[in-house]
Amino acid sequence: MRRALPLLVALASLGCTVGQGEGWVKSDKLYVEDCWDGDYDLGPDFFGADSFRGDSLIVRIQRGDNIEELSDGLVIVINDLPTQRALLGQDIPVGLPPGVSPPGVPITYDPNPPAISMSLYLHASCHIENGTVYSTDGTINFKSLFSGDPNEDDSGKRLTDATFDVNFADPRQLVGPGGEDPGLKSHVTGWFHFFFQRGQPAQPFQ
Repeated sequence: MRRALPLLVALASLGCTVGQGEGWVKSDKLYVEDCWDGDYDLGPDFFGADSFRGDSLIVRIQRGDNIEELSDGLVIVINDLPTQRALLGQDIPVGLPPGVSPPGVPITYDPNPPAISMSLYLHASCHIENGTVYSTDGTINFKSLFSGDPNEDDSGKRLTDATFDVNFADPRQLVGPGGEDPGLKSHVTGWFHFFFQRGQPAQPFQ
């Protein structure tokens, strides 16, 4: 896997929200190689959002408030935030990040790449190095989406409320002589609702 994918999880550690909210993330059959193969319920109790690059947003939904490397959780990367906020109430495509492909597979030009991608990590449940799967296809629907302004004083613009229906997999396993194996994809659904609440900024480390 190209190094861009693990960054989806690493970026979420830049958070400064306090984590209060509600929601769920579930799968009837989640598959993570050498880690998990069966029904799964994240049971999240931490919800946060952080803006980056000026027009993008990272949402983190997690069980507990520990670092990602020791937790189970979901990271959602939302690019071109103003456009996505204009699509409230509509199903928005979710997929792999633009420019990312499995090793040995040439990157092909996509004139309309998905602006939203997700990564689901099971580092607390599995204790293995590669306990993460990534969104391959699906949709998310926002009833409300945080503006990305950490000084936002309009409570309505601090609310994020969404449902999603997305397939996840390790893209490295979807490439082979036999083609794509549907058994390697995991169907995951979820809902989350939380207000952005600014907390203490994360401590930078050198």
